[in-house]
Amino acid sequence: MHLFSGFQFRDWLLANDPALSRLRMASRVTLTIVLSFAILFAIQMLIVPLPTAAFGLGIVLSIEGGVAVRDKGNSRQLVTRLFGCAASLAVVGIAAGLEDRRFLSDLVFLVVIALASAGRVFGPRGFAIGMFAFTSYFMGSYFRPSLAELPDVAIGPVVSVFVGHLVRAVLLPDDWRRDLLRSLESVRGRINQILFKLATLAGSGHIGEADRQELRQLEDRLKEVVLMAETFIPRPPAGVFDGASDPAAELAIRLFDAHLAAESAIVVSFQSLPPFALVHAVIEADKAELAIYEGMAEAIKDEPQGETVRALLWLGEARQQLTQVIGEGQASGFAGIDAVKDTVQPEKIDFSFANPLLRSALQITLASALAMGFGLLLSRERWFWAVLASFLVFTNTNSRGDTAMKALSRSLGTVFGIAIGLVLATLISGEPYIAIPVAAVCIFLAFYFLQVSYAMMTFFISIVLCLVYGMTGVLTLDLLQLRIGETMIGAVAGTAVAFLVFPARTRGALDAALARWFQALDELLSAIGEGKSGFALIALSQKIDACYRDVTVAARPLGSSWSVVTRPGQIRQTLAIFLSCTYWARILAKSYAARADADELKRLIASDLALMKDAAPRGSTCFFIERKASRTTGRHLPLSREGARLGLEMIGSALERLYPSADVLPFAPGEAIARSKQG
Repeated sequence: MHLFSGFQFRDWLLANDPALSRLRMASRVTLTIVLSFAILFAIQMLIVPLPTAAFGLGIVLSIEGGVAVRDKGNSRQLVTRLFGCAASLAVVGIAAGLEDRRFLSDLVFLVVIALASAGRVFGPRGFAIGMFAFTSYFMGSYFRPSLAELPDVAIGPVVSVFVGHLVRAVLLPDDWRRDLLRSLESVRGRINQILFKLATLAGSGHIGEADRQELRQLEDRLKEVVLMAETFIPRPPAGVFDGASDPAAELAIRLFDAHLAAESAIVVSFQSLPPFALVHAVIEADKAELAIYEGMAEAIKDEPQGETVRALLWLGEARQQLTQVIGEGQASGFAGIDAVKDTVQPEKIDFSFANPLLRSALQITLASALAMGFGLLLSRERWFWAVLASFLVFTNTNSRGDTAMKALSRSLGTVFGIAIGLVLATLISGEPYIAIPVAAVCIFLAFYFLQVSYAMMTFFISIVLCLVYGMTGVLTLDLLQLRIGETMIGAVAGTAVAFLVFPARTRGALDAALARWFQALDELLSAIGEGKSGFALIALSQKIDACYRDVTVAARPLGSSWSVVTRPGQIRQTLAIFLSCTYWARILAKSYAARADADELKRLIASDLALMKDAAPRGSTCFFIERKASRTTGRHLPLSREGARLGLEMIGSALERLYPSADVLPFAPGEAIARSKQG
């Protein structure tokens, strides 16, 4: 049987698009735009002529309805859409009423921007309504409908809101059971990717630094989808399962085991590559071949190859159990797992500038004012593009580094998108039956890539705009150059304000993420010291996992090419240390039980806590420490009863590596690993 016979297109798609969330978002946005446009066009042809603003608002609010509305539940989403529609109609009316007073209209636009940005403190609904209001005022100022046209203009937002709800609630609805199944399939797909890479390495018999880096990236990708899958598993209000008899608890354990087994296979493969035949047997679930290696594992248990064989056998078993869970889910739709009602209580809102959302609102308003001023100098008619760019570069960013990266992405996406769009629009000029489908495909691709690449999203949207300009007969090189110039102004304004006004330093965001990570690790170690075990420890280890993801996101700008402190080697090295520590924390959570040698474990816990006490206050300084490349050291895979002790020792060893020049350490460098090899 061919090695990759089970690796089908759907497996590949799920491995690269967990739960098909990107596909669903892109499909929703595209379908909403197409249906809204079709309905508005039918109204235009059969009932009443519509102003251009009605079409513009219908399309833009179709996008916002698919992207910005994030409430849980159809009823909540409908309420948010209706509030958003009301806000849209109100601000468009204001824009139309102030059309003859351009200076006042521009000032009111800044007020709308400030209120829309500040509305994010009210959570998902406030964010969505703010986006509806901002984009609607933008479109109202851009198309300049008259007061007499407002009743007809209102048809656009109303149609888009109800079509958007129809698409979201009926045609492409949310279904946590379906999403859980798809996310589990994505986990299996990413485990397959790890196995295929190990098979390639096993076939060559060599593993280099580039291969190690690729395996770490695959490990991170697996972690992402595991964290997603965990969010779909209903949990009790306290967040911890009462016992393994609960179907949801059993599923959570199997997911946890599959994740841990895959990571363990990577860890030991760095020391000793597995036999190719074994990896092939795991991929194909060849029971006869696996039985041979089970007997072999006992004979070579004290050799590095024995650890690798045991790790692959464990991964094969965990993968089979995961496949069984997926099969049960496909057959029953997880009917045995009950949904848990949302009991989260709203938090008290902080309306001071201590709230980063309000600081961000001030930044967005100032950046928009700067973009407006300089944009007006470039063009009295097209300055809105500058404001749009300055507003959007702050969306979903945590630091000034994030903002700068997003500004750069938007600028590059616009430049290259316009270049390609100009060529396409020229080639299919006068062919709307070709241009419209191409535009629809580009819209789909824009929102398919939105979650992974802001530059790609901007690239495809710029192509769509070129096609629209071409179909409406206003496409000129000067217009496209003007759009690039205005976008650059907005991007620069946003970046400048991010660095000068209430700057959220990249290291500051990283310090906060690291503080949460250390706190989560402290909670796990303290829980073990208090004698807790089972699901309580697993839940705490999953919290460490989530915090590690936040650390990687916060550290990303430090390794970007624009940064003056770019040290990608050191950043990757330090992240690898935190990844290692996170892995051993999960090993510890899985392996710990009440032990006869509790005093020894308490000593190790105290040692780890001492290391944390030394490292945590230093925050992100560890990312700028020069470290010598560590030599490859043998290690035991914790599949035996010593897993808890080894987990504690390896956590200590990883923490040592953060600051290897420390004067006093509970363990000498490398001692933990050495002790782990002793009987």
